[in-house]
Amino acid sequence: MNKVTSTNAAADRVYDVIGIGIGPFNLGLAALLEAAPEVDALFFDRKPEFQWHAGMLLDGTTLQVPFFADLVTMADPTHRLSFLNYLKEQGRLYHFYFLEKFQIPRQEYNHYCQWAAGKLESCRFGQEVTAVHRLADGAFDSGAAAGKGAQFAVEVRNGEDGSVRLYYTRDLVLGVGSVPHAAAPFRGLPGEDVFHSAQFMDRLERCRQAKSVTVIGSGQSAAEIFLQLLLEQPEKGYKLDWFTRSSGFFPMEYSKLGLEHFSPDYTSYFYGLPQEQKDAVRSRQALLYKGISAVTIAAIYERLYEMSVGGVKPPVRLLAHTEVRGITPSETPEQAGYTLDCCHLEQECSFQHASEVIVLATGYAHPVPACMDSLKGLVSWDDQDRYTVESDYRLKLTEPIEGRIFVQNGELHTHGVGAPDLGLGAFRNSVILNALTGREVYPVSDRNVFQQFGAR
Repeated sequence: MNKVTSTNAAADRVYDVIGIGIGPFNLGLAALLEAAPEVDALFFDRKPEFQWHAGMLLDGTTLQVPFFADLVTMADPTHRLSFLNYLKEQGRLYHFYFLEKFQIPRQEYNHYCQWAAGKLESCRFGQEVTAVHRLADGAFDSGAAAGKGAQFAVEVRNGEDGSVRLYYTRDLVLGVGSVPHAAAPFRGLPGEDVFHSAQFMDRLERCRQAKSVTVIGSGQSAAEIFLQLLLEQPEKGYKLDWFTRSSGFFPMEYSKLGLEHFSPDYTSYFYGLPQEQKDAVRSRQALLYKGISAVTIAAIYERLYEMSVGGVKPPVRLLAHTEVRGITPSETPEQAGYTLDCCHLEQECSFQHASEVIVLATGYAHPVPACMDSLKGLVSWDDQDRYTVESDYRLKLTEPIEGRIFVQNGELHTHGVGAPDLGLGAFRNSVILNALTGREVYPVSDRNVFQQFGAR
């Protein structure tokens, strides 16, 4: 077996934890770790700077959660990296006070996270984790690191010069987040014309130049993109269609008692259910996290109403119950664009639709990162090849070792709908931080909402 030799200047330094990926959740963990100076931590991300869904930073869009769902407030409202302290440093505290809104602009949330990342020395951008190895595998020269308690070696490639360095750690936290998902029939098509909603801002000018645009999907991203295109349609002149296989363009559940599902209480209740039942429950909860905000629906409807004054019929179509089963380039040279093979699910009626540009607002997937390939035999998987996750967000391992692997936003199937929710990020990080330190750095309450989810 070939061995990998570390070229680090401090080759034998052992970190207590290394975080892979710096999205809001690992960034929040890095921030909260300031309360545990005994923990030596590093976080790596391949992006050159923090960016949160850059392709969807549309003007006028806001977070769907209150600003309390920042990196730290739900664990420590006095933390120096809270959103309110960000506003203070930016000279915007009175502006926000008079704004009188809980939901903040999405662009400002992104800027807030960039501000916080710039204050955390443990966060390293432009650094891609390419592989993680167990020291016990003997695949590399570990020097004296093994004698200092190291369990894992992390290979990191520098994005500027391509050099690779090796870092040693006792524990890992996976925070790579989600990636854009497109079904097999939508892959392999020209990316300038057929693209995921995550690339919308980069492709907006292409949409403006097209004669026809079709949006596929029924969630918040699809609605925001449709509204943006709808607002520009009179000037740009394209035909605009919006298809979804869902039964309608429905609002997200946003009642007060419905929101209590995004709480530590519901997470604990859901975790205690058998896995088969968890999967069945989640299949019925789409509108808790996949619907459209009522504000966005109202804005779309008001715009359609304005456009139809005087009997005008704008070239716009919204069609539910419609599954797109294939996309092929148009065969006739006089008709630029693509042919969509569609089926109306209720009428059981097939039809074709032509469009020059197609936006796939088809959601996100949570694949196992490639850097974890060498550890797949160590990790326990369920019968659907998903992580088996303990209640404290540790991955269940196939053999007892001293090292631990925690996961952020990869446990929807075990911990429920709150896994991707920004409002639960600080809670999950409190649990992880308490586990890392072996002490209660941040107290975790077991009674946070009014309702009770289980009889026991």
